[in-house]
Order: sequence, then C-alpha cells, then structure tokens
Amino acid sequence: MPLAFAALVLLGGGLGLALLWIGELEGFAAGGIFFVHVPVALSAYALLVWGAWKALRLLWTRDERYDLESYTGIHVGLIFALLTLVTGSIWARAEWGVWWDWRDRQLVTFLILFLFYSAYFMLRYSLEQGPARARISAVYALFGVVLIPVSFLAVRLAEQFLHRTPLIRAGRPDIEGTVLGVFGVCFAGALALAASMYAIELAGKRLDARLQEAR
Repeated sequence: MPLAFAALVLLGGGLGLALLWIGELEGFAAGGIFFVHVPVALSAYALLVWGAWKALRLLWTRDERYDLESYTGIHVGLIFALLTLVTGSIWARAEWGVWWDWRDRQLVTFLILFLFYSAYFMLRYSLEQGPARARISAVYALFGVVLIPVSFLAVRLAEQFLHRTPLIRAGRPDIEGTVLGVFGVCFAGALALAASMYAIELAGKRLDARLQEAR
C-alpha cells in the first residue's frame, strides 16, 4: 500500500535524522523520543477528531456508513493514544527519573481522554447492533471532543513541561531550523501511518459487513 510505504520511509528517515543529528542538541536530552511522542500524540488527536466528525455526519444525515467510519477513526485513534502514553512515560523517565507523576496535568488529562474513549467501546458493545447503537455511540464520541482541546491546552498551561516547550508560542513555531524540519518529516510519517491504518481497518470492516450480509 503506497500510504503505508510512505509512512515507513518518512518515519524511518525522520527518526534516523533525529538520532544522528538532533539527539545531542541542548534541550533534547531524551534523544529521539520527542520526534516519536509528539507526532504520535498529534496524530491521536487528529484521529479522534476525525471519528467525532464522522459521528456528527451520522447524526446529521442518518447515513449508517458513517457509523463504521467513526468507529474506525476512534479505534485507531485509541491505539495512537496508547502509544502516546507509553512514549510519554519513557520521556518522563528520561527527563524526571520517574515513569509517571500524578501531579502533572499533561499526563493526567491525556489519561482521562484515553479512558473516556476506551469507555466508548464498552458502551458500544453493550448495546444491540442497529441504528440506535450507532446514534448513541455517535453522541458519546461528540462529547469526547470537548476533552481534546482541554488535553492540548494542558501542555501549554503546565507549570513544568514534560515537553521541551509548547510547539507553537506567540503564533510562531517554538522549534526552528533543522529541528523543525526533522519534526515535520516525523509528523508527516505519523499521519501517513495513521491514515494507512485507518484505511486498512475500514476496508476490512466493510468486507466483513458485506460477508455477514451475504450469509
């Protein structure tokens, strides 16, 4: 699949550059984890927002195909959210010497976001398959969107930063030059990986649905 190949090339190239050139720069003591954690986190936000958008389309149009698209976006987004928590813990260990700190609002708000969307699947599979389940799942997915800006802003409002600094400050990128270029390559790779995983899972779910209808 071209998108998956592009993701492999971009992520591999970006991380290779990060480890070779950037890891020794001042402010990047954790090495290449910055170039994994932040792109994965932003991709998780994008996938969850995409799932919520598809949920809104379902409620607006009553077209049931959006239910599967919303479900897939949230499912892949939750995978990326889990990766965000894992890489964030690794970063915390490298920077602070601990795997987790409950006092840090960045970690806690993202964990709340992860748990909220984990409960989406508990709710969904507790209901009988049909239009009612699709609508209730869509409403729940839309409520979760409120937590996304809260989680994102927690990074900017935190008194101590797990992240080096917020990426955007005063309307400008807070990282420049080579660092910004390498980050852009890694972010593009993470988005390509997210899109390819979404497309593959959605195609598989649609095929499974057609097979069930044919029985």
